[in-house]
Amino acid sequence: MWITQIQELQGKRCKIYLDQGPAFVLYRGELSRYGIAPDRELDEADYREIMEELLPKRAKLRAMNLLKSRWYTKKQLTDKLREGGYPSGVVEEAVAYVESYGYIDDLRYAVDYMTSHEKQSSPRRMEQDLLRRGVSGEVIGQARSCRGQQDEEAVIRALLEKRQYRPDADLKEKQRAYQFLMRRGFSPEIIRQVMRICAFFLIFDTFRTFL
Repeated sequence: MWITQIQELQGKRCKIYLDQGPAFVLYRGELSRYGIAPDRELDEADYREIMEELLPKRAKLRAMNLLKSRWYTKKQLTDKLREGGYPSGVVEEAVAYVESYGYIDDLRYAVDYMTSHEKQSSPRRMEQDLLRRGVSGEVIGQARSCRGQQDEEAVIRALLEKRQYRPDADLKEKQRAYQFLMRRGFSPEIIRQVMRICAFFLIFDTFRTFL
C-alpha cells in the first residue's frame, strides 16, 4: 500500500491517506514508528498491526471515555468514533465491545429519555427526537410499552400552569401559549381541547362565586 498524503490535524494527530483514499488517523509520534511518510510504501505487517491492534484498542478506550460522561445511542457512539477518523471496521468492533458489556442499550436510552422528558414534551416529539438519535421505531415502541401511555392532557395543563397561563388571557397570549405547545410536539386538537377545558373551568369558577 502506497502512502499518498499526510494531513495534519489538531491534537498532534495526522490523517493518513493510502492509494485507496483516507485510511486512518495516528499521532505524529507514531509516524516514525511505522516509517510513514508521503510517497512511501506502508509495510503490510505494520498495516495489520495498526488496523488490528493499535486502532481497535484506542477506539475501545475512546468509546469507554465517551460513555463516562453521558449515555449514547448506538448510532451516536458510532458517529462520534467515525468523527475521530477511525475506520469503519474498527468502529464496529469498538461499538460491539461496549455493547457486549451493556454500556450502550438503545431500549434503556429510550426509556430514560421518555422518563426525563415526559413532563415537557409530547409522545410524538419524544419519538422524533429518539429517531434523530438513531433509535429504531421498534425500540421506541418497546420503550413506550415499558412505560405505559402518557397522559398528554395532564402534561399540557402542567406546562400551561408553569407558564402562568390564564384562559381569560388576550388573543396574543393565547397564540403564544398555543405555539409553545405546538413546538413541544402536541397536536392542535389536544391543545385546543385542553384550552377549552381550562376556559370552561374558569367560567364555572366565576359562576360559582355568584351562587
